[in-house]
Amino acid sequence: MVVIPTASEMPEAAGQVYVRVFKKLKVTNVKVLNISSREESCLEDHLEVIKKAKGIMFTGGDQLRLTAIFGGTEIMRLIKYRYYKEGLVIAGTSAGAAAMSTQMIYQGPSDGFIKGAASFTAGLELLNDAAIDTHFIARGRIVRMVQMIATNPTFIGIGLEEDTGVVIKKGQELEVIGSGLVTIVDGRTSTYTNIYEIEEGAPVTMRDLRVHLLGKGDTYTLEIF
Repeated sequence: MVVIPTASEMPEAAGQVYVRVFKKLKVTNVKVLNISSREESCLEDHLEVIKKAKGIMFTGGDQLRLTAIFGGTEIMRLIKYRYYKEGLVIAGTSAGAAAMSTQMIYQGPSDGFIKGAASFTAGLELLNDAAIDTHFIARGRIVRMVQMIATNPTFIGIGLEEDTGVVIKKGQELEVIGSGLVTIVDGRTSTYTNIYEIEEGAPVTMRDLRVHLLGKGDTYTLEIF
């Protein structure tokens, strides 16, 4: 198991937390790759670790650090190849989960639905046509998710609550794990948004969204094309 704590401001401490967690789960062969720059991501030793990995865990922190450091690098190309071609298991928590999808929300307030308030960019693109946001209900993040979806309703929003996650198989078959709820926000049925008509700072409206609240054991097909 390879732990990548790049998103964390305290990567060494974050890495050791997951070493202890995996040991409690009887996973004793755990390697921490503390990659803090794009240059480090290209080191042959790091590539060799990824080539041998059975699973990869991205820790929490700042998802923008993950995309800025890993995007377009040889190590990310290798991770994607093994994920898509060999079925490598990849997991993430908080920022590590938020960075998984095609579209990534990396900042924005939880108390307003104002054009320009939320910031998003391309994620690591391990989950196509989807966007993941974390601490979703606790921090009221549905409004910034909807603003992102308004810009392109292709994306399915997946909101993860505390102590809650999803297992995704075959790139689209989702099952909820944990004690809380997962919120699915589907904008493909929407009939109107004003996001392309209004100025920065004005409220965004969107009609006819579909929202699902899913608990432990519930399943959902993302219908990604």
